[in-house]
Amino acid sequence: MLAFDAVESAQRRIAPFVHRTPVITSHTLDHWLDTQAFLKCEHLQRVGAFKYRGATNAVQSLSPDDAARGVAAHSSGNHGAALALAAATRGIPAHIVVPRTATRSKRDAIAAYGARVVLCEPTLEARIDGVADVIAQTGAVEIHPFDHDDVIAGAGTAALELVDEIPDLDVVVAPVGGGGLLSGTAIAAHGRRADMRVVGAEPAAADDAARSLAAREIVAPGPPATIADGLLTGLAPRTFAVIAEHVETIVTVSEAEIVEALHIVWQRTKQLIEPSAAVAIAAVRREDYAGARVGIILSGGNVDLALATR
Repeated sequence: MLAFDAVESAQRRIAPFVHRTPVITSHTLDHWLDTQAFLKCEHLQRVGAFKYRGATNAVQSLSPDDAARGVAAHSSGNHGAALALAAATRGIPAHIVVPRTATRSKRDAIAAYGARVVLCEPTLEARIDGVADVIAQTGAVEIHPFDHDDVIAGAGTAALELVDEIPDLDVVVAPVGGGGLLSGTAIAAHGRRADMRVVGAEPAAADDAARSLAAREIVAPGPPATIADGLLTGLAPRTFAVIAEHVETIVTVSEAEIVEALHIVWQRTKQLIEPSAAVAIAAVRREDYAGARVGIILSGGNVDLALATR
């Protein structure tokens, strides 16, 4: 299992390239959540998501020979954009396999950062096959969006910054899809303080992580059916091992709760977060954290602006 010092090393490695994002509070949001919430604003990270941390750590960790081969990954959007920019920063090629159902804004962002976009069907099997084809054609190094130690360690640096800035947190909450952010968050939080509670947040319509934690084994995800398009992938053995050991529970929330949380944050804090980030807000609203100091990782802000007019 990944050690805490890997997160600390990642923090030093990526510091020249990433933003140290702010932690903000809102009295109105605290009242709505019935708690004290400290929002780690990874939607203000470069490429608009925490994913830039892990991608940068992975790319900057490559040997010169491996870097020269370029990098490849599958992504619903944010990891693809992050890897594209991380690769461009190091001056190497990137090839991103993207489900054809990914939002136009995310697909355009990947291309804008200089990567080659390869579309595939919206299934895990199609993503995996697409990356395998790209690697066979180009010799690129795969940088998995979450099943990769350097990616997990980089993702954990967001929580490390949060708990260092607000050291007396009672709970840290992060959304979970493939588990890279949540497992990195757990390693970082418990590396600083073993008694800190770590909680995952997940759409009820894509609740394979919650079911996996309850079953103590990985449960395969079903067909995607949630507005939180960044949380559609299932756990990997690497991320599940950390979550099973370090995460207290995974709270599931309905689509209506996600949309309500999204609109509350937009209206009351003026922060443009995406639905995947709103899942964590909705989870805190659902649970009873009265009197607690809760850190919430706002994972990204690459929202389809058409949502704002619905």
